Formats: sequence, structure tokens, C-alpha cells
Amino acid sequence: MHHVLYGLAANVALPPELVDRLIAVADAATAGVLAGRDDLTHEQAVALVARDPDTAQQLAHAGLLTAADIDPATHPDAALTLLDRRAGDPEWARLLVRDPLVQNRQSLAACAGLPPDVMETLAADPDIRVVAELAFWTTPDRAAALARHPHAEVRRSVAANEAAPPGVLAALLTGEGLPPARWCLVCDREDTPFVHPRERPRPDCDLLPGESCDGSHASTVHGTRQQALRNPATPTHAVVGFADHPSTLLRWDLAARPDLPPEVSARLAADPSPRVRADLAENPAIGATLIRAMADDPDHDVRRGLARNPHVPLDVLARLAGTTRIGSALLPRVAAATPHEVEEWARSADPEVRTLLAQRRDLPAEIRDALAADPDAKVVKSVAPHPGLSDARLRAMVGRHGVRVLAAVAANPDATPALLADLTRHRPPVQKALRAVARHPRATAPALLACLADRDAGPLAAGHPALPPPVVAELLKDTDPRRAEAAAANPALPPAVMSELLAVQ
Repeated sequence: MHHVLYGLAANVALPPELVDRLIAVADAATAGVLAGRDDLTHEQAVALVARDPDTAQQLAHAGLLTAADIDPATHPDAALTLLDRRAGDPEWARLLVRDPLVQNRQSLAACAGLPPDVMETLAADPDIRVVAELAFWTTPDRAAALARHPHAEVRRSVAANEAAPPGVLAALLTGEGLPPARWCLVCDREDTPFVHPRERPRPDCDLLPGESCDGSHASTVHGTRQQALRNPATPTHAVVGFADHPSTLLRWDLAARPDLPPEVSARLAADPSPRVRADLAENPAIGATLIRAMADDPDHDVRRGLARNPHVPLDVLARLAGTTRIGSALLPRVAAATPHEVEEWARSADPEVRTLLAQRRDLPAEIRDALAADPDAKVVKSVAPHPGLSDARLRAMVGRHGVRVLAAVAANPDATPALLADLTRHRPPVQKALRAVARHPRATAPALLACLADRDAGPLAAGHPALPPPVVAELLKDTDPRRAEAAAANPALPPAVMSELLAVQ
């Protein structure tokens, strides 16, 4: 019965008076679903917190609770959420900064707009995790001060803070101008030199595999450099020297930066690590000349990265299409193709090129229809979900290519109810097509009834509002709890049945 109540709690058609009744009997799981409803009133939110205090944070995040509804002593999570939204009482911060639970002080350190005295207290917290959390979110001035903190973990957090001053980030990256750190999480806990085992992590230790310290806090310093390289506020002049760094991870982070000078990009294009070259290949900072030079890279991931680059020349992309598994997503360069380029690609002799073009959903009608009549099933499958295709063309696709395009045709937004019903009768059945029909807003009862028997399409069909109300009500007793829950969430479920479900609670 519980799964039925979960579904009922999510039903958008549940009348307000039944929402009230469900709140009154909700268990923890049902209360969590109720807290996600878009139509809850403030009064219902307050009642739900009284029923299940664990919903307070979710409801506060949704803006359904005010400071007057929250006691920070009993609902610290909700109080912290309101503080972060700048909707809480500032005095709460002064109370929570002394909370004995470290995780609450950490959450407080991540809040925006804290009073200066609270930030001062957090910066001196005895638990370094709290100070590190503050360093990640804090203001430029305080970030600059915390960059000189004696604990390396705090410096690593500053390196990830996009509000930190560029000069501070450069110093954290290179180490120049800062006093040496005195501690890290490794030497806090272990006698040095120490390396945490990679293959046999100890169950009583939360250090990551490979973390190490020999007095220089090596792994934390490396992590600080990683964060600074990923930080877009770190100045370009500070990062370019890492193109030849012995750490693959640092070169990998560098390769993804959007501000790479051409000479640095050229060095990274010859990097021995395919991971570095692949991230560089996808980087919009590299130009057409380098893209052409990398197009013959022996690594598949590098070539796929080039295909995803928004600046890849179309002729290079056409060549990559024949040698690389690119996937079915619309590529940025194809999406940006000019009308003239679209016409050229539609006439390409290479079906892989036509397949990539067919992923667009804004093609001119004549090109869309020509691709729909393409002799290659991959092209037809790619264009089948394109809006505007007539019923006759969609049926012709199925007639020519059968199961290879069935699911894609079923996903077409203009598929008629009759066509959707016919697709469910295809033999052998195509499960992916059944799932697409069960999701389709134009599906009608005959098609949905055919989908109910399928293991994965059945729960989707059970929640479809076009399913007849008597069928929806009967599905509440289904032996598959997924179908029963979906039926309870179906807005076609009669209100009288909803009321009966609650009457037995």
C-alpha cells in the first residue's frame, strides 16, 4: 500500500483537501514526495514539517517556509537553507557558528552574506574542514588572507574559489610569494613520510588512495594546483608553464582552459597522454589549423573531441564522421551550420554526414523530407523525430526500415494516435518503441493498453493521463508496484478513488 501512497502524493490532480488528509497520515517517504509538490500552500508546508521534521530543509529550499516557521535549534538544516537564501534571521548564524556538529558549521561556512564576526569565528574554527569550506565560498579579501593559512587544505579550497584575486590564485599555483604550509590532512593523522595505499584502502581512514606527505604535503599541493588550473579566475600567464609539467593530471586540467595561447595548445596537441589531447580537442580555444593537424590522431577519444568542438571545419567533421563513433547527439558545429552548408551536407554521398545533419530539428521542409526518404536506415532513424513529418512519411519509414526506425518514429511529436497504436502491434514488438509510445502525449487508450503488458513500458503507460479512469483504478491493485504507483500518480485517477485510498489509512 505504501507505494500507492507515494504515487498519490505526487499526483498533480490530488485535490487540496486530500493533500491535507495525506499529510496527516504520511510516513517519511510519502512526506518527502509531498514536500516536492508545486502546489503546496504555506499552511500545508507547516503541517508537513509538524508531521515529518525531516522535510523542513526541502520546504525551506522551495521557499515555502519563512524565518518565523523555523527554530534553528530543532531545524538547523532548514535554518541554514534560509540563511543561504538570505531569508533567515542573521542571529541564527551567531547561534549556529557554535553548533557542536561540524557538518552544521561547514554548511554555515558555505552560506552567503554572513556577518563579519561570524566569518571571523569560522576562519578560526578548531576543525580545519570548516575553515576549508569557508575558504571555498568566501569574499576576495578573506580568500586572500586564507591563502596564507598554515594548513594546506585551506589553501586548496582558496584555489577553487572563483572570487579569489587572480594574483592570489597565481601564487597558489606556483607557490611563489607564500610562506610554506605547515600541515595537511595526511600529516595531521599519520607519521610522515606516508603514502595511503591505492589498492588496499584502510576502512578506518577517510584519506583518499594515493594521498601522501613527506613533509612537503605533496598530494595536497598537487590538488591545490589542480584547483587553480581549473579556476577560470587564475590568470593565463600563471598557467602556461604547466604545459610540460610531469603530472598528466595537471596537463589534463590545463588542456581544458578556454584561455590557452596558441603556442601552448600546440605543445599540448603533441602530449603523450590521449586524455590530455582529447580534452584539448574539444576546447573551443584551439583554431582550425590545429584542429586539422589533430584530425589524424590515432586515439578515438581525441577524434571524438574534435567532432564536438564548435569550431571544427565542416570538411574535417565530415572526415571524422567516417572514422569515429560520434554518437547521436546534435554536434555544436552542425547546429551552427549555415543554410548553404546544410544544403551541401544534405547532398553528401556519405550517409554518416547525412546522419549528423538529420539530428537537427529545424531543417527546411524539403531537406527534412528528403532525409526521411533516405535509403540508409541510420539517416532515417536520425531524422524520424523531426517535427513536421506527415503521417504518410512516418509510415513509409516504418515500411522501408522496420524495427530499425520504429522507436524513433514513435518519438516523433506529430505521430498520430492511429500510428502510435499501429506501432504497438508490430511483430516482433520493439520495447524501446513501446516505451516511446507510453510517454507520447498523443497516445490514446488502445496504444497505452498495448504498452501495459511490457515490463518497462507498463509503468509509463500506467501514469499516462489518456488511460481510461477505470483501468487506472484497477491498476492500483497490480502486482507490479511500479505500475500501481504510477497509476496512483495518474491525474486520470478519479477523485472518489483517491478519497477511498485515504479512507483506509
